[in-house]
Amino acid sequence: MSWIKTIPYESSSGYLRTLYDRIKGSDNNVDNIMMAHSLRPHTMDGHMVIYKNVLHHYANSLPKWFLETIGVWVSLLNQCNYCVEHHFSGLKRLLNDDVRSNRLRLRLEAGDIESLDLTPREKLALTYTRQLTLRPGEMTASLIEELRSSGFEDGEILEINQVVAYFNYANRTVLGLGTSTDGDILGLSPGNSQDPDDWHHG
Repeated sequence: MSWIKTIPYESSSGYLRTLYDRIKGSDNNVDNIMMAHSLRPHTMDGHMVIYKNVLHHYANSLPKWFLETIGVWVSLLNQCNYCVEHHFSGLKRLLNDDVRSNRLRLRLEAGDIESLDLTPREKLALTYTRQLTLRPGEMTASLIEELRSSGFEDGEILEINQVVAYFNYANRTVLGLGTSTDGDILGLSPGNSQDPDDWHHG
């Protein structure tokens, strides 16, 4: 599941068990990306706070399916199959349109932003995503101005930025520790956006 030792749910206790109980899905299933933190549970706590607030919070104004699309795109750029599979499953559930979802994935895999069935401003957000992921040192204010001119409010630009930053963090956690999807239930997420403290994966 990972290249380092991890503590499964059945062997957990104390603070780690408390965190596992907050995030687990059915049959006490804990995603391997979270289990990778098990030797330092405080980092799991930090990961979940960021993840829940960035992607699953009621105060976000951009649609969750688009935030998931950004996450899948970042993960493809980083060649993080773990996050691609998990978050594409979530994206398909949110769109509830397998044809559109599969077409979206194929175009993203090809790096073909322009042919995506998205609005011009959504495509621009994916351009920003690509540059921030692959060439962060080359970012300039001009791309922010383009996003703003396309109709994004500054708070929405911040949402995009934070999703890109989160997925780069998550991808590097997974890739750097060799975390696999073995035993995971793909696509589970803490879907109760109204309660930032509800981390249950369902």
